[in-house]
Amino acid sequence: MVEEILAIAAGVVAAGAVYGAAAARVVKQYERGVVFRFGRLASQVRQPGFTMIVPMIDRLHKVNMQIVTMPVPAQEGITRDNVTVRVDAVVYFKVVDAAEALVRVEDYKFAVSQMAQTSLRSIIGKSELDDLLSNREKLNEGLELMLDSPAIGWGVQIDRVEIKDVSLPETMKRSMARQAEADRERRARVINADAELQASKKLAEAAHQMEGAPSALQLRLLQTVMAVAAEKNSTLVLPIPVELLRFLERGTAPPATEAPEAREAPAIPQEPLPGLEPSPAYLRGAADAADAIEDLAGAPVEPSPKEEDA
Repeated sequence: MVEEILAIAAGVVAAGAVYGAAAARVVKQYERGVVFRFGRLASQVRQPGFTMIVPMIDRLHKVNMQIVTMPVPAQEGITRDNVTVRVDAVVYFKVVDAAEALVRVEDYKFAVSQMAQTSLRSIIGKSELDDLLSNREKLNEGLELMLDSPAIGWGVQIDRVEIKDVSLPETMKRSMARQAEADRERRARVINADAELQASKKLAEAAHQMEGAPSALQLRLLQTVMAVAAEKNSTLVLPIPVELLRFLERGTAPPATEAPEAREAPAIPQEPLPGLEPSPAYLRGAADAADAIEDLAGAPVEPSPKEEDA
């Protein structure tokens, strides 16, 4: 009798162990468990942790509640301004209602993928090329709204949508490069013209300042000669005194009632500076200058003895 009781107890324990092993389920932290009993949806969604079901009666489906990153294949379309482009994007979504995600749609991932491709082609057709290149945030918001409307009924929430890349034809790339180059050249010309205007104003102010001080013009001339001589070049600079230019100006002016002595040409130094021996080229140039002055002023100018020797 005792042996029969022990055998029955052992059988019950074994059956209980088998039943417990078949009924025990573990739901992970990022999952939710949806139970179907005799094919009907149970009202309670199983939370993370240990749970029990009725073997051979209940079916437990685990739904991942993490955010899913789904790339959208590149879609080719024609923009509103008749430009052919290829655009690809990425969709971030998650399941917010595990029961709806299993009951309302056969495969919610495939459904979101197809809806994203269709919405992306629609966005391409409604937008212009400049919007696709520079106003992506607004397009991302519009694409998110287009996806979120049907996804709510599937128990899926669209977290965000981002347009990854916009591929343009090679001819369009070259055209845009030429346009950008022309725009940069236009800006450079405008800046250069503005700089010339400012420089002319400053030069006019400097001329007014030098007009009252002739020595400032001489100093500026010497500074220019120094700057030219500092470079390693073969440039020959011959500064002409301002007094000579003024004398030529008076010589070309119409005759006035002033005394003839006032119109006499200034004396040209007959002797060279001490320590400087004039070259033949210098003497010939001085003789030519004397002839020119004589023609303009009408008064003879005697060349120096060294000029006659040359």
